[in-house]
Amino acid sequence: MDRMNQAFEKMKMLVGMEVGDEEEQPEPSFLDDFNRNCTLSTKQRLYGFAICLAAGITCTLMSMLVFFHPIKFGITFSFGNVLALGSTAFLIGPKRQLTMMLDPVRIYATAIYMASIIIALFCAEYVQNKLLTLLAIVLEFGALVWYSLSYIPFARSMVSKIVAGCFDTEF
Repeated sequence: MDRMNQAFEKMKMLVGMEVGDEEEQPEPSFLDDFNRNCTLSTKQRLYGFAICLAAGITCTLMSMLVFFHPIKFGITFSFGNVLALGSTAFLIGPKRQLTMMLDPVRIYATAIYMASIIIALFCAEYVQNKLLTLLAIVLEFGALVWYSLSYIPFARSMVSKIVAGCFDTEF
C-alpha cells in the first residue's frame, strides 16, 4: 500500500499537483493561490499542452514563409517560441515551470533565452532594422537550443566538447 501511495505522489508531481501535507505550508504565495484556483484535469492539461504547442510550432513554421521580411519573421518566430515554452506550463503547472526555469543549473540559459526573445521583438518592432532582427533571431535560436539542452543530462557538456573538438586546430 505504501508503494502505491509513493507511485501516486510521483504521478501527482508529474502533472503539477501539490504533493504532501497542506497544513505544513505557512502562508500561500500568489503562485500557490493561482495554482490552487486554476486546477485542471489531466485531460484538460493535455489538451491545453497540445493546443499551445501546436500553435507555437505553427507560428514558428509560418515564420519561414516570411523569412525574407525579417521584421515579420522575428515577431512570428518569437511568438511561436513563447507559445511553445508556455505549453509545458499546462503539463507541470506554472509554479513548477518557473521553479524549473530558475533552477541554478539552467538559470543562465533561461535568462539568455528570455533576453534573446525580448531583443528579437525589440529589434523587429521598434528598431525595424532587418540585419539586427536577423542577428537577434540567430541569437534566439541558439539560446533556445542551449536552454533545451539544459533539460537533458550531460547534453550541454557533450555539445561543448563536440564544438571545441571541431574548432581545435592542433593535429
